[in-house]
Amino acid sequence: MTEKMGRVLLIDDERVDQMIYRRVLMKSGLVHSITAFEYADEALAHLREPDCKPYDVIFLDINMPRMNGFEFLDVAFAEVGTSYARAVIIMLTTSIEPRDKERAAKYDVVKDFINKPLTVAQVHQVAAFLDEQV
Repeated sequence: MTEKMGRVLLIDDERVDQMIYRRVLMKSGLVHSITAFEYADEALAHLREPDCKPYDVIFLDINMPRMNGFEFLDVAFAEVGTSYARAVIIMLTTSIEPRDKERAAKYDVVKDFINKPLTVAQVHQVAAFLDEQV
């Protein structure tokens, strides 16, 4: 199966969720490598590194301590620009707040808003977003 996603960045403060998502992403057969951070500010520091290559997909939790997903997007755009993500950011959340989904839609690079938990079927849907970008 083709590795359509290549490099994936996973940002989620829940270790158990990260373990599940790693398993789901690898089970999909679409991912080459996964880099994960528990805190958005640490992921941002990683993206600021001069030798950091762009990621194909970023799975970004919304509700995290220190810096939430929206704060991450705002700072990343201001400091790093759009070069940190080749094509797709997927917001992951347990939020049932419609305002969060509306807010996420305001970012062109955010292609989907997925309620946790992430599934293999959803990973395949995300790969379709990458196909649209080519």
